[in-house]
Amino acid sequence: MTDQKVIRREEADPAYTWAVEDLYKKEEDWEADYALLSSRIPEMDSFRGRLDEDARTLLNMQKTSDYLNMLAEKVYVYANQRLHENTDNGHFQNLANRAQGLLVRLGEACSYVEPELLALPEGTLERFLEEKPELQVYRHYFENIIRQRDHVLSPEMESLMAAVSEVAEGPKDIFSMFNNADLRFPGIKGENGEDVEVTHGRFIALLQSQDRRVRRDAFESLYGMYNQYRNTLAAVYRANVKQEVFQARARKYDSDLEAALDGSHIPVSVYENLIEAVHEALPLMHRYVQLRRRLLKVDELHMYDLYVPMISDAGENISFEQAKEMVLDGLRPMGEEYISLLKEGFEHRWIDVYENQGKRSGAYSWGAYGTHPYVLMNYQEDLNSVFTLAHEMGHALHSWYSDKNQPYIYAGYRIFVAEVASTCNEALLIHSLLEKTDDRRKKAYLINYFLEQFRTTLYRQTMFAEFEKITHGMEERGETLTADRLCQVYYELNREYFGEDICIDREIEIEWARIPHFYTPFYVYQYATGFSAAIALSKKILEDGETAVENYKKFLKGGSSAYPLDLLRAAGVDMEQKQPVADALQVFGQYLDEMERLMEDDAL
Repeated sequence: MTDQKVIRREEADPAYTWAVEDLYKKEEDWEADYALLSSRIPEMDSFRGRLDEDARTLLNMQKTSDYLNMLAEKVYVYANQRLHENTDNGHFQNLANRAQGLLVRLGEACSYVEPELLALPEGTLERFLEEKPELQVYRHYFENIIRQRDHVLSPEMESLMAAVSEVAEGPKDIFSMFNNADLRFPGIKGENGEDVEVTHGRFIALLQSQDRRVRRDAFESLYGMYNQYRNTLAAVYRANVKQEVFQARARKYDSDLEAALDGSHIPVSVYENLIEAVHEALPLMHRYVQLRRRLLKVDELHMYDLYVPMISDAGENISFEQAKEMVLDGLRPMGEEYISLLKEGFEHRWIDVYENQGKRSGAYSWGAYGTHPYVLMNYQEDLNSVFTLAHEMGHALHSWYSDKNQPYIYAGYRIFVAEVASTCNEALLIHSLLEKTDDRRKKAYLINYFLEQFRTTLYRQTMFAEFEKITHGMEERGETLTADRLCQVYYELNREYFGEDICIDREIEIEWARIPHFYTPFYVYQYATGFSAAIALSKKILEDGETAVENYKKFLKGGSSAYPLDLLRAAGVDMEQKQPVADALQVFGQYLDEMERLMEDDAL
């Protein structure tokens, strides 16, 4: 299918499209729910200012909120999934816009709930929970709101903070507009001498070119342009840090790091332990850099050499049917129940498989409570797409288990654990594929793929997290975040993380200026902790078998019914300790050992 032109949506084989009719059999049913939701949103206003009256009022409000939000989710998901099938379709653009409008209305209608819960006199909520046993299911939800009471201000101050928060979005909005709309990079010559426009979307692909000149030119084109705006970008970054520090202090947090982590009840020690554990394993990254230099056969490795595959593609085209069998085979350690659910997803059209004109790019897992999850793909018949299938089905089954075992209020899981199930699937798959091949070059190609997952997710995201910790700490101490200072911090971190076997090109010092996630401070560390937890769990599953699988499934079933750290602890991984990160990095070391052995045996 990859050799054919991109088809129109109406030409797609229905067998390879998702069963969106499982959400709504026909669009008229969607319209009926849309009208129903629109008419019932005002019901939330009937509880405004009354949550302190009695337990019955609180319960009725919560049940009404659950029902309306669950209905809104279904309406919104259907409209957007239809739009994602073909983003050029004006009719579905309209449906998605209408659904978004209802979501905004519902959000406004529910906006009083948390402030009123926080305003309840001490002991009132506990009394309500005792008087109305049906309220007990909401205990964790209520407690999570109440525990943050010390950081909630007076109603007048909260109103002021709400107004400030809108202004505080300024730095993020300015960066987004500059980065996505205004910034243009000089073009370069491609591998065959053709003119190539350098864009955000093409940058990593250009760094993966086998032509080193193309890699270097793309690298210099992109970072050279950011460097021209270094002082402006430093001012925007500094403004964002300042507003985060202001809001944290206003809410009586010791630091903006503590404030950012408190939403998921994550102690600062988790963040610090991640950085410390990765620092202890930096010698492994330095070995990886040495191995990359030797395999690429270059006298001097540069930063623009980090993304090109060390081993050229050793695999054949993989059909989607083959990919499904590879994933099923690789996830056998998860047991029959998990495998049967995978088969159900494969056989009952949970997945929209192939690219078509106008289809949303990339891949994701999504869905609405009460129906099975869905996966969007743009399958390309290569190894990366096989891993994407395993990854997205990890998300899908996490959602399936959570939805089946939790009430709506707890069905969605927190960002801190969102990548655990998906990455665990990938780790099990790579183990299976390596065990089943005797082709040494193919084995090296697979290891190359997984080593890069460690480099880009565990090491790189931790380096980002450390940069944020350093620079936000500087602002809290009253130090000025100038462009030169930011570049110095970032350059020194690259030297520390990558070691002496690579030339730390000066252009890399400005990389901080192009990372959008830095405008959602202290977010990226969760990629590294989630990856670490997944590797540790996959290791337990392979070593301990059924017992580990059952503990892992308790985590999958947990949704957000407990705090993320407690859910992971029940599965056998304590992310408050350094050990899970250290265990994951030990796996990195084992794969590195294997790659070095293959190289010494002249297999490459």
